Amino acid sequence: MGSLLIAGVVVVKWRADQFKHETPPPFMEGRLHLLRFAAIAGKNVVGLVLILVGFVMALPGVPGQGILTMLIGLTLVDFPGKRRLEQRLVRRPAIRRVIDRVRARFGHPPLELD
Repeated sequence: MGSLLIAGVVVVKWRADQFKHETPPPFMEGRLHLLRFAAIAGKNVVGLVLILVGFVMALPGVPGQGILTMLIGLTLVDFPGKRRLEQRLVRRPAIRRVIDRVRARFGHPPLELD
């Protein structure tokens, strides 16, 4: 139940154009170097944990929003080709339907793609 709540909060907080552009805005731009480095490292660790937890939840018989949790984890980690992978996943009709339904439930517009 906790993963569903966290996934819902993150999906609702995404900007409508979160996946529309080729590159996202820089994380913590203009902050002190050490603080920014620590924040980026922490963000990547949390992202990897979410990807692993999402993978486990995606297994048959394990309850939870596995694919959605992995997508949230992907948005946090930094690696080459990440943006294309995120956009491919969000464009899948089943995932897009769930995301847009959660956003609509809380009065947010659907995601804008292209």
